[in-house]
Amino acid sequence: MAGLRGRRIVLVLLVFAFAAGGAGWAAWWHLVGRNFETTDNAYVAGNLVQVTPQVAGTVVSIAADDTDRVKAGQRLVRLDTADAQVALEQAEALLAQAVRESRTLYANNNTLEAGVAVRQSELVRAEEDHARRVQLAAKGMISKETLDNARAAVATAQAALEEAREKLASNRTLTDRTTVEAHPNVQRAAARVREAFLALTRAEIAAPVDGYVAKRSVQIGQRVAPGAALMAIVPLDQLWVDANFKESQLREMRIGQPVRMVADMYGDRVEFRGRVAGLAAGTGGAFALLPPQNATGNWIKVVQRLPVRILLEQKQLEEHPLRIGLSMRAEVDVRDTSGAQLAAAPRSSAAYSIAAPAAKSGEADARVRAIVAANLGAATRGK
Repeated sequence: MAGLRGRRIVLVLLVFAFAAGGAGWAAWWHLVGRNFETTDNAYVAGNLVQVTPQVAGTVVSIAADDTDRVKAGQRLVRLDTADAQVALEQAEALLAQAVRESRTLYANNNTLEAGVAVRQSELVRAEEDHARRVQLAAKGMISKETLDNARAAVATAQAALEEAREKLASNRTLTDRTTVEAHPNVQRAAARVREAFLALTRAEIAAPVDGYVAKRSVQIGQRVAPGAALMAIVPLDQLWVDANFKESQLREMRIGQPVRMVADMYGDRVEFRGRVAGLAAGTGGAFALLPPQNATGNWIKVVQRLPVRILLEQKQLEEHPLRIGLSMRAEVDVRDTSGAQLAAAPRSSAAYSIAAPAAKSGEADARVRAIVAANLGAATRGK
C-alpha cells in the first residue's frame, strides 16, 4: 500500500509539473512569444559591383587581386593603348582639316562676291553695247547679225550673273549664322576627338566604388571585350540581411519593425540590430529559374517563404564586419503594427550612384580648343 501511495504521489506531482509547465509556456507565449517572429533561414546579402571594360583591348596590367581593399577611382586593370592612341591622333588630324576646310568656305564667300560684282559689270557693259547697237541699227549703220550678237551677249551676261549669284547663295548656306569654331563639320570632327580621347582613357579600368575585390577572373594578356566581367567589388559597408519567413509569420510583419539578429560567425556573444526595410513582391519559388507548376498532376502543398529585407546598423558593421552569404538568425518584434506592409512611395533619390569623370571630359575639351585655335587664322577668328 505504501508503494502504491508513493506512486500516486509521484504521478500527481508529475501532472502538476506538466500543468505548471504548460501554464508557464502559455503565459510566456501570450506575453512574449507571440510578439516575435523568428527564422534561421536568413543570410547576409550585398552588392556585387561588376568591373567591366567599356572598350576592347589586351590586358597589360592588373593592380588588384581577391581580398584586396580598393578605393573608388583606383586603377584595377590597364589595357594596351597603342590602337587607341593612333585613333586619337587620326581624329585630331581630321579636326584640324575640318577647321581649315571651314575657313575655306568663309574665304570663298569673298571670292564669290567679287565674282558677282564682275558679272554685274559685264552685264551692264553688255546692255550698254546692246543699246548703242540698237540705235545704230535704226539708222542702218550695222547689220542685223551684229545686233543679234549684242542681244546674245546680254543674255549670256545675265546667265553668268545668275550663275554667280547661285554659287554665292549656295556657299552662304554653309556659313550663314555660324562661325568657324561652331561650324557643323568642325563640331562633328571635335566630337570624334572626344570619342577617341574617351576610348583612350577607358583603357585604364578603375574601381567604381570602395570595397573588397572578389571573383577576379581576368589574366595578363587576355583579350577582353566590352561588358566582360573581369572581377567584382563588394562594398562591405552596404550589407543587409534577407530573412525568409513562412507565410504564416507575415500576418503582423510591417516595415520599420525592429529586428535582433545573431550571426553564426560570431555566435550569441554579438547581437546585431536592424529594422525591416521591406517585404519582397513575391516568394522565392515564384522568382526561381524554374517556378513550380502547382496546377499539374500530383500536387503537394509546400509552405512558401517570402524574403524580408532587414537593414543593419552601420556602426555594428564597422565593429563586427560581415560577409555576403553568412548565415543569420533573425527575430522580428511585431508588436508595433503601425507601419505599412508595402512601400507607399517611390524612392526619392538614387540608392547607388558613382561620380562621372568630369576631369577627363574637361581635358578632351581642352585638346579640341587647342587644335581649333592652332588651325584658325587670325582673319577668321569670331566670324
